[in-house]
Amino acid sequence: MLKSNVGYSINPDSFTAGIETAKLTSKNLNNIKLGLLFTSVKNDIKEVIKGIRKETDIPIIGCTSSGGIIVQEGIIESKNGFAGMMMLSDENLKVGVACHEAGKDARAIGRKVAIQAVQNAGSTRAPAYFYMVASPRQEEDYLMGIQDVIGRVPMFGGSAADDTVEGKWKIICNEKTFTDGVAVAFFYTDTEITTAYQSAYRETDNIGLITEVKDNRTLVSIDGISALKKYANWINESPQDLRGQNLLKASITKPLGVKDPLGNLTVVRHPMFGNDMGTRTVTDDTITLGNKVVEKTAIIQLEATVDELINATGETTRQAKEQLYTEPAAYLLIHCGGRKLAIGDRLEEVHKQIKSITKNVPFITVFTFGEYGYSEHSANICGGLMLSFTAFGKN
Repeated sequence: MLKSNVGYSINPDSFTAGIETAKLTSKNLNNIKLGLLFTSVKNDIKEVIKGIRKETDIPIIGCTSSGGIIVQEGIIESKNGFAGMMMLSDENLKVGVACHEAGKDARAIGRKVAIQAVQNAGSTRAPAYFYMVASPRQEEDYLMGIQDVIGRVPMFGGSAADDTVEGKWKIICNEKTFTDGVAVAFFYTDTEITTAYQSAYRETDNIGLITEVKDNRTLVSIDGISALKKYANWINESPQDLRGQNLLKASITKPLGVKDPLGNLTVVRHPMFGNDMGTRTVTDDTITLGNKVVEKTAIIQLEATVDELINATGETTRQAKEQLYTEPAAYLLIHCGGRKLAIGDRLEEVHKQIKSITKNVPFITVFTFGEYGYSEHSANICGGLMLSFTAFGKN
């Protein structure tokens, strides 16, 4: 039977925060197989890990979370940083953790990480489920490499994040911390794991054909028109007002999306940066996106109110729970940091939504800059402005 605890600390001393987090999380647990660790970029993460290692030698994986985390007790945040952890305990669970920093060939790195994770689990076969954390770049290539080895095993996860989109994020993998790369945890278990992966944005009638892309994530044109001009027209704004990082915030409630081939899932492509002549090496009035897009496919303008973003957290938690045939033992709720920015000082409403569904079952909500998952029969996909909410069953 799977059991779980969530612990946390806002102690300003990172070493002590690690000790406190590990003690609280491991209380009354035996056969602990994994610690999912999430901290602030303000922490000395290596010191947090040293503190945890005074209490336990279990495998650890995780990342920095944007601005805070949410647990049963409420929103955990502090100007001095925070640490939060979920531990999973199950005599019959095997977990293999592995990681690799970025290099020239992300797909090859994905293969190496997958092989190492299988070996670290003491197995010779594909896992039942896997968790992936990566830097907000090349996620799709890491995923392809992993699937080259294990096939289309269902996944959940999200990217590392910081507080201000400055690239200060960190990936955590046992004693290692690094900014750019990938880490995975492979789960070998008969216990149920289910993921609800969605955005809950509404599709508008603003649809166009992607006619030019550069370097996978720079949307150059839609219907032969400069992408920023086309998007600005769709949302009734001026391209000048959307240049630079102005686009990132303006697009949170009005992002772009692409459909998976079966039509079961619309995956968000978050417009991150409005490029102007002279600011980048690409042509002017293009859009830097948070994830990959492909020429000769359709792209849709989506929309949602802040109320809808908040309500989606409760609905997505409910969907993850209702997919289980057994009682839930834990929830890992990966929530986009951009959505958190739009929700602003109403974040307590998110806590109330989630708590109303989880009741007293342990959960931890993490704020990322990319979210990974699948829906129904879709492939594993990386997106932004999404919710990847995973429920772990007791049996």
